[in-house]
Amino acid sequence: MKQPEVQSPPEMEGAIPEELLRDSPLSAADSADAQLKALVEAVIYITDEPLSADQIAIALGQPAEKVGCVLEELTAEYNKPEHGLTVREIAGGYKMSTKPEHHEAVRAFVKNLKPALKLSLAALETLALIAYKQPITAPEIMEVRGVQGAGVLKTLLDRKLIATGGRKQVVGKPILYKTTKEFLVQFGLKDLSELPTLKEFEDLSRLSVAEGEPEPAEPVEVATADASIEPASDAEAESSE
Repeated sequence: MKQPEVQSPPEMEGAIPEELLRDSPLSAADSADAQLKALVEAVIYITDEPLSADQIAIALGQPAEKVGCVLEELTAEYNKPEHGLTVREIAGGYKMSTKPEHHEAVRAFVKNLKPALKLSLAALETLALIAYKQPITAPEIMEVRGVQGAGVLKTLLDRKLIATGGRKQVVGKPILYKTTKEFLVQFGLKDLSELPTLKEFEDLSRLSVAEGEPEPAEPVEVATADASIEPASDAEAESSE
């Protein structure tokens, strides 16, 4: 008795075997690109320091140009509003952090978990002087602020926001101070050129006076890249001087 022919289901006709799809050059390339993208994303996520494309390329054994393209893709992808994180170029490298629009909510959340890293207003003032006038010596800082600031400088050095940069070739050869890579990281700056200009500060000051806004009695928190630095209390400020 003749056996009836078995017809293939319509959806199977012309289908490419799974083995061929898996082994095809296009599929393999796509898979490799996806894996590289995932690796770069993971590396940026787990490291505290910003990583350059060259550093990542050497670590992963990939061409720097290819890693650079992946970083651009990740930057664009994380810029979408549905992501709370962002990939930014900071201090010569790439770092993952929370988006600026979420800093207040994140800061409030972090405060419930651990004490925030605090800087006194004196320390913030000194740090600003160093950032804009660097390299600068302690006597030059004292001349502007009008008070001794050895304790403040030690605090900034301990927190790695500033570092020594040699000595000024004048009588006494005082130590020069400059900001560090950690300063750029904490304040979310690509480089020092992203600092607001002094003219912008002057314009804001004039606008505040014109509108009759009183100066705040209490220190105002400083928004940073990791939303974790705020001015210390008056008592802490006095103790740091």
